[in-house]
Amino acid sequence: MLKGRFLGTLAQTRYVLRNRAFRATGICCGSVVVPQRGNHSSAGKTDVSSNQYGQLYSSTGSAELGRPLDTFLRRHIGPSPNDTSGMLETMGYNDLQEFVAAVVPSKILQLKPLGIGAPQKGFTEQEMLKHLRHLANKNQYQVKNLIGKGYYGTILPPVIQRNVLECPEWYTSYTPYQPEISQGRLESLLNFQTIISDLTGLPIANASLLDEGTAAGEAMLLSFNNSRKKKLKYIIDKRLHEQTKSVLKTRAQPFGIELVETDLYDSETVLPLLEDDQVCGCMVQYPATDGSIIAQEALQEVSEAIHANKGLLTMNTDLMALTLMKPPAEFNADIALGSSQRFGVPMGFGGPHAAFFAVTDKLSRKIPGRIVGVSKDRLGKRALRLALQTREQHIKRDKATSNICTAQALLANIAANYAVYHGPQGLKDIAKRIYAMTTILANSINNSSKHSVLCANWFDTLTVKLGDGLIADQFLQRALEQYNMNLFKVDDNTVSLSLDETVTEEDLSKLIKLFNNDASPDGALPSKLPEFPVELSREGEILLQEAFNKHHSETAMLRYLHRLQSRDLSLANSMIPLGSCTMKLNSTVEMMPISWPEFGNLHPFQPSEQVKGFHELAENLEKDLASITGFDAVSLQPNSGAQGEYTGLRVIRTYLNGIGQTHRNICLIPDSAHGTNPASAAMSGLKVVPVKCLENGSLDLEDLKLKARKNKDALAAIMITYPSTYGLYEPGVREAIDTVHAHGGQVYLDGANMNAQLGLTSPGFLGADVCHLNLHKTFAIPHGGGGPGVGAIGVRSHLKDYLPGHAIAPPTNATSSKAIDAVSSAAYGNALVLPISYAFIKMMGNEGLPFASIMAMLNANYMMTRLKKYYKILFVNEKSDLKHCAHEFIVDLREYKEHHVEAIDVAKRLQDYGFHAPTLAFPVPGTLMIEPTESENLEELDRFVDAMISIKGEIDAFVAGKPEGQVLKNAPHSLEDLISSKDWDTRGYSRELAAYPLPYLNYNKFWPVVTRLDDTYGDLNLICSCPTVEEVANSQD
Repeated sequence: MLKGRFLGTLAQTRYVLRNRAFRATGICCGSVVVPQRGNHSSAGKTDVSSNQYGQLYSSTGSAELGRPLDTFLRRHIGPSPNDTSGMLETMGYNDLQEFVAAVVPSKILQLKPLGIGAPQKGFTEQEMLKHLRHLANKNQYQVKNLIGKGYYGTILPPVIQRNVLECPEWYTSYTPYQPEISQGRLESLLNFQTIISDLTGLPIANASLLDEGTAAGEAMLLSFNNSRKKKLKYIIDKRLHEQTKSVLKTRAQPFGIELVETDLYDSETVLPLLEDDQVCGCMVQYPATDGSIIAQEALQEVSEAIHANKGLLTMNTDLMALTLMKPPAEFNADIALGSSQRFGVPMGFGGPHAAFFAVTDKLSRKIPGRIVGVSKDRLGKRALRLALQTREQHIKRDKATSNICTAQALLANIAANYAVYHGPQGLKDIAKRIYAMTTILANSINNSSKHSVLCANWFDTLTVKLGDGLIADQFLQRALEQYNMNLFKVDDNTVSLSLDETVTEEDLSKLIKLFNNDASPDGALPSKLPEFPVELSREGEILLQEAFNKHHSETAMLRYLHRLQSRDLSLANSMIPLGSCTMKLNSTVEMMPISWPEFGNLHPFQPSEQVKGFHELAENLEKDLASITGFDAVSLQPNSGAQGEYTGLRVIRTYLNGIGQTHRNICLIPDSAHGTNPASAAMSGLKVVPVKCLENGSLDLEDLKLKARKNKDALAAIMITYPSTYGLYEPGVREAIDTVHAHGGQVYLDGANMNAQLGLTSPGFLGADVCHLNLHKTFAIPHGGGGPGVGAIGVRSHLKDYLPGHAIAPPTNATSSKAIDAVSSAAYGNALVLPISYAFIKMMGNEGLPFASIMAMLNANYMMTRLKKYYKILFVNEKSDLKHCAHEFIVDLREYKEHHVEAIDVAKRLQDYGFHAPTLAFPVPGTLMIEPTESENLEELDRFVDAMISIKGEIDAFVAGKPEGQVLKNAPHSLEDLISSKDWDTRGYSRELAAYPLPYLNYNKFWPVVTRLDDTYGDLNLICSCPTVEEVANSQD
């Protein structure tokens, strides 16, 4: 008895001690309290010593009963304190504090204690899960959301949830720029493209875009550019989703495009508009936001009229509806787009969701985004790759017609595999059931209630005029209180609702009662389901390709998914040292909430009082990011890094216009900048003026001053990446910022390299006005094989009123009348992945977060120190005053070009050693940029360095004319190559050297499944969909 009482008292003591610590910073494990910012326990400078790192890393807990053992920092950061000491010694340092002072210029180093709303040392893992669950339970996630408007309930098959969405082999891989080790997700993305092409009837589809609204914006600009920017009017139907209209307004404004909203159903009104020679295109929603389906005759007239005027017809459509409805190609649409969300992807409060985008053949080289194409490898074997990459913004820069830099690959793969699992008949059955239930409800409303359906036809959505004097607000409240359902208010007397695959017979009965004043009319549920109208139905079969017709049992699907993932290299296999990409750990604890229904079931237009948990999470994340960046306000709406760039520049331009500085339209951009910078500037209507860089990699301050003076009357902004795109802490960055401010410009700081700033310095301290943050880099959201991402932006106080709003559900911090229109379809962009960054920041804590940057710097400089004995390091060498890189460094291979060894040879050879290549040919052609992040341990760092040293020997052999040097040119080597190729006697090197050049590969070997791809063949013979079974059979005859 005494023992039990003692244990109970000890447990209570631990609870009290722990929560006292939480209250000191304003957060408790169970409930969140408003953070008390500005009252930090640490006075003065942040402690970044080795001793402090050792204390944070330790998990013994013996000296602090209130602190559990499952601390996060030691799980996230790779090197242990002992490893750290050895790494410092290798570079000639005794302490981390000494190292930091040597690496970060004194004018840049701030070391101001952070004001994160979390325990100083961060939440432990279980505390974080408890805290997130507490927030999640504040959301009314069990409400049946029938709001529609582009977001629908869906059932994610568990086999796909467990083996794709929750599988690190899928979510930790990078964009498939190295196709030999990416064949699995390339195959899945080709399936996605095939689905889109098949259902829309258009031959070319990309591998996804950010969301439906931004896809619509891309369609409008494609139409505008197709007119050679001469036609400045764009016609949109009044029945587009409101969020799409808002994004279109945002995209149109910088180019002076006039959006003309009209009724495309009314031929007498619309046909004269389409005959205007200033119209470059038009856009129709099919089915419309009110549920109606435009009459085929009217749509055909619209199509003929816009084409007679040499404009483009865009149809925003719905994949589920297209399994039954006539495809856009039947109406000669040039572009079809929409969201694939209802193919198994949770609503997630608005994202991430994969938009689709398909075009006719004549637009194949103008389509934005990535395209997976079919090519062949060195052995002539069919292989997949990203095609037509010269279209991308990093090549075209300020001449780009789009700043799209990523996709929604993970979500596109979920949607693709949803179609694979269900197959064509399964998809049709789902669609038929949705239509049947919608029709049963419509008939009941029209025949038995006092209300009336306003649509003459429909697929899944009904707009209902309320009768009997009912007010929409009262009707929606009764739907919620009595039936736990959310509908959409159109106006005071009209509501709409959308049915989906989650709606059951019981739900349908509730809806019938709702519209019939709680009565159940006789015969409301007929024995025979209504069939989709023949006159609206598509002809012929869909999805005849093999992939959609054989994996319908869970066993078959599981094996198919496993086959795909085993063909791809991800962080589950080895480090991915891509410079400028920050491929750090995406911890399991951080990832868990994305598949919780408490977040996944939320509709972005759900009433705010039902989503208090998410709003609390978002507001705290915004405050934490503001503290980290030194800014006054943050927007989480941009759903990619490039989108964040665009948003920041639009905020700057709108601010300048608001203070009467409309003439300012010049954007200074360093030559070293990532291609999205000039592309985003061009999309914002800014004229790009390049600024030179010096031979040592630094910004040429004299050239900057010259350009600033020359353009002082028109200077709007400068875009600066810090640390620089070359991975260097430039000491002159504050002088550059002051120069731009002195000449009337605003300063945009690209946060791509924020992983070298956390707690050490900040954009606000440096003097920037705007900064975007790649939460999918610095703040641990996974890259997902090419998306999703979040490009949050932080701003100073004079810009906060201009942060993007939303037409339907504005973010809580963007209610000003000065706010720019939305940049994304949903107010919080890719909301479902925000808990990942939230958890990362909270678990690292105020004291731990700076060590994420410090250890990233340590890892990079340690690797550079070892490698500089074998390779030239660009900008950090004996000719330079710089002795350190920041968090990444560049290996210079240009000297070998005259000996016919290229950087790509090293990149491909690294695959044989089990590694993804570093960033190839960026930011300097003929180089590799290496970024290890803080998450890699010493063993992995050394393994990569040893691989690079071994490859240096192979380079030397090739230069010396030794036959074993040919191993570089034939790399990578697939298992099929080793076993089946007949030319090994003539290659000059052994199979063992090809596949097992170092001993560790005998224990852990990742095999590329194809050999080096033929890029030229793939671009000259563009194939971007799967062949049908019939086509395969014919090719074998």
